[in-house]
Amino acid sequence: MDLNLLRVLDVLLQEGSVTRAAARLGSSPAAVSRTLAKLRRAAGDPLLVRAGQGLVPTPRALALKDEVTALVHRADRILGPGPGFTPADLRRTFTVQAADLVVSGLAGSLTARLRAEAPHVEVIFLPESTEDSGALRDGRVDLEIGAAGHHDPETRTEPLLRSTVLGVARQENPLFTAPITPARFAAAEHVGISRRGKQQGPIDAALAQLGLHRRVAAVVPGHPSALVLASESDLVTIGVAGWLDSFLAALGLRTFPIPLDLPPVELGLAWHPRTAADPAHLWFRTLVRSAMLASSAA
Repeated sequence: MDLNLLRVLDVLLQEGSVTRAAARLGSSPAAVSRTLAKLRRAAGDPLLVRAGQGLVPTPRALALKDEVTALVHRADRILGPGPGFTPADLRRTFTVQAADLVVSGLAGSLTARLRAEAPHVEVIFLPESTEDSGALRDGRVDLEIGAAGHHDPETRTEPLLRSTVLGVARQENPLFTAPITPARFAAAEHVGISRRGKQQGPIDAALAQLGLHRRVAAVVPGHPSALVLASESDLVTIGVAGWLDSFLAALGLRTFPIPLDLPPVELGLAWHPRTAADPAHLWFRTLVRSAMLASSAA
């Protein structure tokens, strides 16, 4: 049964007139008359019959009237806009997948904002996946924070930040005793960062264009481990501008411009279309966006 048939029947039973029903429905009397004919065939009953200038319901129509109205109202509740929400009353857990360096810089600011605005909301941070697992598509992750370009075609994305890649080493590293040229940078021993265990990346490609090669003494899956290694040795690693401050002073590290032509790191948000219109998810995305921009600028 076409739900629109029930909607027309509901209005006809309330108005007792094809003309008035058409006006309420934003339709024409001819269209409403055709719909009434379909209803009569489906029900096997006249439903509404002429009485003077109007229509009166048959016993069958009177028996259906309350049920038809209830069905139409129920359909409107199901298919209409969802109820609004108040962040302070929201009880929900959001799962966020992000690089460890971003989590380190973002988690404190984000959780503080949540405590202030929505004390019953919880956040689970997951590490970046080593492969495209479709976590957004199947609902295991609500929001991804990271580099764009690896998502499913239907995934919604929003670019937020462009950051520079910086070199990082301990304050006493011999690299700082003279200007850091491409050759001196390549001659240092390096800590690589790769979730897949790769030993080469954009830095190696840029060095190769200059006829240079570096030695990667160790590869670790995340930035915190790389920064600790650099703080305890003369190994050199990399980081992203705007997300290192919490590590530098604590570990006795300093940054330096890498003397190579490297592309910037672009960070953004990604989410699945099914959550795009969800008021709570929209509010959470706005909160994350604000916290990210504040953290990167700090």
